[in-house]
Amino acid sequence: MRFLFSFILIFFFLGVESSRAQTYKITYQKSYNGNLIENQDDIVVITNSDYTYITSRQIQKGVKEFPFEEIFVDRKKENTYRQIAFVNAEQSFGFLDSLNLKKQSFTFFEEQKTILGYTCKKARTVINSNTIDVWFTNELKVKGSPMVLGQNLGLVLEINRNGNYVVQANQIEKINIKKSAFSVRDFSKVKMLDNLTYRHLLWKSRFITLSVFKNEIINFSGDSQSNDSVLRFANGTIILRKIKFPEIPQGSQIFAELITQSNGDAYDRTGSVFVIPADSKISFLDALQKGVKELPIYTNGNSKEYRGVVKTEDYTPLIELMRFFTPFGIKHYNHIQLKDKMWQDSVLYRQDISELQPVLSSKELYVGAFIGNYDKGGHKISLEITIHKEEKQSPKNAYLIPLFNTTNVMEMAGQEYATMFNTDKGLEVTFSLDKEIKNAKLRYITTGHGGWAGGDEFLPKKNTIILDGKEVFSFVPWRQDCGSYRLYNPASGNLDNGLSSSDYSRSNWCPGTLTNPILIDLGDLSEGTHTIRVKIPQGAPEGTSFSSWNVSGLLLGE
Repeated sequence: MRFLFSFILIFFFLGVESSRAQTYKITYQKSYNGNLIENQDDIVVITNSDYTYITSRQIQKGVKEFPFEEIFVDRKKENTYRQIAFVNAEQSFGFLDSLNLKKQSFTFFEEQKTILGYTCKKARTVINSNTIDVWFTNELKVKGSPMVLGQNLGLVLEINRNGNYVVQANQIEKINIKKSAFSVRDFSKVKMLDNLTYRHLLWKSRFITLSVFKNEIINFSGDSQSNDSVLRFANGTIILRKIKFPEIPQGSQIFAELITQSNGDAYDRTGSVFVIPADSKISFLDALQKGVKELPIYTNGNSKEYRGVVKTEDYTPLIELMRFFTPFGIKHYNHIQLKDKMWQDSVLYRQDISELQPVLSSKELYVGAFIGNYDKGGHKISLEITIHKEEKQSPKNAYLIPLFNTTNVMEMAGQEYATMFNTDKGLEVTFSLDKEIKNAKLRYITTGHGGWAGGDEFLPKKNTIILDGKEVFSFVPWRQDCGSYRLYNPASGNLDNGLSSSDYSRSNWCPGTLTNPILIDLGDLSEGTHTIRVKIPQGAPEGTSFSSWNVSGLLLGE
């Protein structure tokens, strides 16, 4: 660690004594809407006529919170500056720029003001629709700024963005740097990159990325085989991989990012990303390995048996991270041409799943993906989960119980479609709490399917949530924006009325989209036994066509 940080002033101020230039240390603080930002790390600039170094107070004190950046401006070499990123105690990289400072353009004003006793002039620039006022002084005969912007104006003592975010100097000190205290730093030991690569790697270093799947095929084929890292089940329509999640502090942001392409399948399909709970006697993994009959049965009086859909004393259903729908043949069928249509190459689904922190943090779990299809080519997917620590860790739910999940991810291995809503009972689950839960919520995902034009996929149907015999919430899940995704659906059929199949509104989903969960307030739940029931007026079968509803529910609370 000492190796990385010992060169801070070494290289740039080696020539100070010979040039006899005065060196200054300027400390800056940040404020927003007139209030100092709490717990901030002050910006520190050390500068003279030849060099400028931008760092922070904490770094100068030896406190290193990775990643962080430092900037080194060499005014002797045609305004060249190096920006160095420190990812950890062993890794650093940077980029060299000799054009940015020359390209900066400002409008100058007669307006002046005094900052720390020095008369400052005003310059203005506009960057990405942000108006930025830069206040600088020439009275100290040096140049410098708390950022790259304004380095050649003079000594910048304030930068004001849009009138509400301000970086202003609060201290200026003369300092002496003795040559004997330093030895030359060799920048050749820092890996130098192009600016775009530098920004990308620095951005990636600010959060944790868990790579789950990379270009994996989900298809329907008896030839599908597991390997050392990815397990395949149900003729290849389910893939699993064991992932070790780090400790995730409460308040962190967690995102799931999925990319899909058609690898041969031309149709829109139901998909689900899930984790298998590991805290119950019977696991969904048992059913994948031994058969669907390993799962407990749910019945509601309609003579059918639904396996693995509700929580029992010995079984916890799948925890759904995200519900997605593949479009009609994206990528594989892009050869289909329509006038003035340029098809998308893939679908990116990205969803905030931060509320699932209690079941992910510090756990080793099987993460799975399912796409219901009967095509040997199937679909190609990549999946990442990213964890982003918040500066202010606001408390979130610390309690989570998976209650139900009717999506038949083992469809191709005999799991029944979710047609249990054709009775008044619908879907019902009873659960017990060992303590009172405050501010309970139901994380609810619902989509209607089947029946062609007369089925629930294309008919608005009210979903009703009943808690302990009392209706607590009802709504009609419906998507009317499906036409927005036409360019994701090259293989979608075109109808006589001028619409594409993918244009039609549906029961809470569109080909090529995610279905967002909704959080339903349940209030405070007392210790003891409770029952949740989901009622949907499911349509009757029409010939060989039938309707079904995929719903999943997680109980959240404090």
